[in-house]
Amino acid sequence: MKLAFTFCLLPILACIFPEAEATMGDDRNIVIAHRGAWKADGLPQNSIASLKRAIELGCYGSEFDVHLTADDVLVLCHDKDHQGVDIATATYAELLAIKLPNGESIPTAEACLREGMKQNETKLVFELKPSALGKARSVEAADLTVDLVKRLGAQAQVEYILFDYDAAKRIIELDPEAKVSYLNGEVPPAQAHADGFYGLDYHMNVFRKHPEWVEEAKNLGLVLNVWTVNSEDDMREFIDMGMDVITTDEPERLQRLLREQ
Repeated sequence: MKLAFTFCLLPILACIFPEAEATMGDDRNIVIAHRGAWKADGLPQNSIASLKRAIELGCYGSEFDVHLTADDVLVLCHDKDHQGVDIATATYAELLAIKLPNGESIPTAEACLREGMKQNETKLVFELKPSALGKARSVEAADLTVDLVKRLGAQAQVEYILFDYDAAKRIIELDPEAKVSYLNGEVPPAQAHADGFYGLDYHMNVFRKHPEWVEEAKNLGLVLNVWTVNSEDDMREFIDMGMDVITTDEPERLQRLLREQ
């Protein structure tokens, strides 16, 4: 009786609280908006606007890419250059002169975290990019990243993803409770688990090549994420495969598919 009553309430709750509709159709909120939720509304990737939209959608997480400037400022940008200006050798002031298409200045990681911390439902998926200046600078960026997250008290909301294995292990060393996942795809679950990782965040083709890693990772307690999943066929494939979360440029589409399951 109680279960039936709960299901009867769902349509009513969806009307009263439309923002909750994104997660009602499936009991797992597995959607991570890749570089924020930008595509449907034509927002800049890695912007405060795309972060806000991901939060409005009720995504499990909003991913953003972070590089370190020459004067030690962590800024959001996917590529190593910001509209032609090399981030690793530029100062933050130099980057500020170049606006995003919506008029935003290049966001700092601190500004992004502060905006995300205004709520506590959507996780802030912090991808720290490898430095073009080499391994030592990548590890230094990891130090500054952990310092920033701790200073803001954002540990509970931040999940880290990295391509640089050494920088990722540095974050784990500095904060053993940090949720750190590896991106590159060559490390098997047993090694990642032994090195203290929270999860594996691999490209679709890695899991297709190594389907046995899914069960192995789950048995070890590792969280599985797959990127970047945009077609409905691929979404269905990795939902069926049992991914814990799915990173997509199409969060609205994945949410809709989950509601239809």
